[in-house]
Amino acid sequence: MTQQFTVIVERDVESGWLVGEVAELPGCYTQAQNMVDLERNIREAIQVYLETKPDTSLLPQFVGLQRIEVAA
Repeated sequence: MTQQFTVIVERDVESGWLVGEVAELPGCYTQAQNMVDLERNIREAIQVYLETKPDTSLLPQFVGLQRIEVAA
């Protein structure tokens, strides 16, 4: 069985590295210098996460993203 996960990718302003976080798996994140390495790392992080939490039925469900503009 396969599952799909949503990965939110941001660039760390201090290091310049990419940081990936899985929206449906709280605390599941990793980093890398480029997208190829980030995808490999996040796949590994997901696999390890699922090995430690095999019952994913109670995990949050990703709904979507929304960008909001506010005066700063």
